[in-house]
Amino acid sequence: MEADVRGIALKLLNWAASRRFKGYDPYDALNSPFAGVLTLGTKYGRIALTQFLRRSPVNLRPALLIKPDVNPKALALFLEGCVELGELDVARDLANQTLKLRSDGCSGAGWGYNFPWQNRFQLLPRFTPTIVNTAFAGHALLDFYEASGDEQSLDAALLAPAFMLNDLNRLDDGDDAFCFSYTPLDRNFVHNANLLGASLLARIATRYGRTELLDPSLCALRYSSRRQHEDGSWFYAERREQNWIDSFHTGFILEAIRRVLALGLAPELREGYEKGVQFYAENFFLEDGTPKYYADRLYLVDIHAPAQAISFFASEPGREELAERVLDWTLTNMRDPSTGAFYFRKKGNRVVKTLYMRWSEAWAFRALAKFAVAREGRLES
Repeated sequence: MEADVRGIALKLLNWAASRRFKGYDPYDALNSPFAGVLTLGTKYGRIALTQFLRRSPVNLRPALLIKPDVNPKALALFLEGCVELGELDVARDLANQTLKLRSDGCSGAGWGYNFPWQNRFQLLPRFTPTIVNTAFAGHALLDFYEASGDEQSLDAALLAPAFMLNDLNRLDDGDDAFCFSYTPLDRNFVHNANLLGASLLARIATRYGRTELLDPSLCALRYSSRRQHEDGSWFYAERREQNWIDSFHTGFILEAIRRVLALGLAPELREGYEKGVQFYAENFFLEDGTPKYYADRLYLVDIHAPAQAISFFASEPGREELAERVLDWTLTNMRDPSTGAFYFRKKGNRVVKTLYMRWSEAWAFRALAKFAVAREGRLES
């Protein structure tokens, strides 16, 4: 790996900043003013339109008058990467934008998506706060506070637990464990989402004196850790129709647990974590670094898979070489050499080259930043 990864990351950052971090999203179909007519106002019509645009090899959003927009989660991911790289001037602007895009009407502070989205359970309005977006925003704002001393970022991050504890639904597992719902409007209980939320609660509890948050954090951790399979894997969620095992959600789970272990909490999770890392490393990658979507088949490469793998394995002891192989493959196969931006998906020789600000570029930037800093640290030691 001889590439100037920091330089590649900064080129991508400049590309995104030149667009004021506005872009399209794979799931923004319902932002079209024609969505009501095209979907006939039905659940399955909304799902069909969303999936059609998401799967189309050609970006049809301009024809449907869908405008590039700023996504709160994209801002959080870019913010996290900028803090990693020490780009604090850009980070300050990103933090300020993130603060302005807090969702209205929730306890404390929560963040959602800049589009309505229909899942198999219900229609979620634009900016419905989610535990995933809130966890990423909270961690990124704390990163910025710790690097810059920005009190506004700290204040907002410290409000995130109120959203999780007061607004989200819970699925109880006895007296000592529960799972948080994805949003306040559903009862969809997803392991990576639950653990991402738990990791933010744990960070605030241990580093900012909010010890009352330890118990709910550990309860959420227990729920999902009890559902790890013997081989180290997790289903995406426990409903039968959500019983798949994919690459990047596995990475999110392990990243959340690693954050908690790094805080000196829940040492009983260490064995399961190590087993999970082994499963992740041994089941989702080909020899040349190609990342698989599912554990049991290649299917296609979605940019989320290599981005999360690079982010995670770059700083996982003994797994750095895997991060390098995945990064080499990704730079060769998924990057637009003229803009420095990253493509959405690749299946065989067919590449969907639509550039998505949140799904592709923000995740790729975060991955590049984490890899660059981890490698620079190894070279200096």
